Amino acid sequence: MIKPAWLNKKISLGDCSRVKNLLKDLGLHTVCEEALCPNMGECFNKRQATFIILGAVCTRACRFCGVAKGRPLAPDVDEPRRIVEAVQKLGLTHAVITSVTRDDLADGGASVFAETILRLRAMGRKVSVETLIPDFNADETSLSTLVFAGPDIIAHNIETVPRLYKDIRPQGAVYLRSLEVLRILKRIAAQIPLKSGIMLGLGEKKEEVFSVFDDLLKVGCSLLSIGQYLAPSNSHIPVEEYVAPEVFQEYKDEALKRGFVFVKSGPYVRSSYAAGEYIQ
Repeated sequence: MIKPAWLNKKISLGDCSRVKNLLKDLGLHTVCEEALCPNMGECFNKRQATFIILGAVCTRACRFCGVAKGRPLAPDVDEPRRIVEAVQKLGLTHAVITSVTRDDLADGGASVFAETILRLRAMGRKVSVETLIPDFNADETSLSTLVFAGPDIIAHNIETVPRLYKDIRPQGAVYLRSLEVLRILKRIAAQIPLKSGIMLGLGEKKEEVFSVFDDLLKVGCSLLSIGQYLAPSNSHIPVEEYVAPEVFQEYKDEALKRGFVFVKSGPYVRSSYAAGEYIQ
């Protein structure tokens, strides 16, 4: 399928080498690189990055994702300190921390998220912290560990409509479980804004997307990102449709009308793209 004109974004790597070298020197991973994000050049040029903790190998096998799958290594106990060092050197005012799914860990890695947040809080200058979390198997103890550390935003992506989960997320992910994660978070930490994200172009129908909006609102989600799915490689699930920019605007208008507080919607929008705008 040939990409339309609105997806011919000029990706300039510009001065990315400064950020790339910093990350390499500190032994850190980013979703920008591991998930082959098309916005990497833009964000790195702005000295922005979304950090992946708990390694770069996921225990699940979603068919849309460019992150490596397999058996991960044990958590790196020094990783939170290095995240803080990177945030300081990049001069970030809003730090986004995500991770691969770690079904091999008893708490899914929640304690490492918490330690990273607490170290950022102790850094000595104000930095807002957003966590983009896996589902932790909807375990309330793990979610409470995260909440106790006090992130400013908690994000958990719904990714697609429930009908497509079997084909697109065949291993481990469950639509209703992801809703339950957000429901638990809203119950135990009503003061923390909840964010989610959905991809378009996988064969979803408009009424199905609107139904996902309603499901997210019912469990307390108020922030939303909507973007175009782009296959990371030929071995990933193919794109079914390239959604026009005016349709993304329609989805944004509908999401706001239904009750979301802030929505970013467009072909190149990703869940952590321009993440600081959500908290502003």
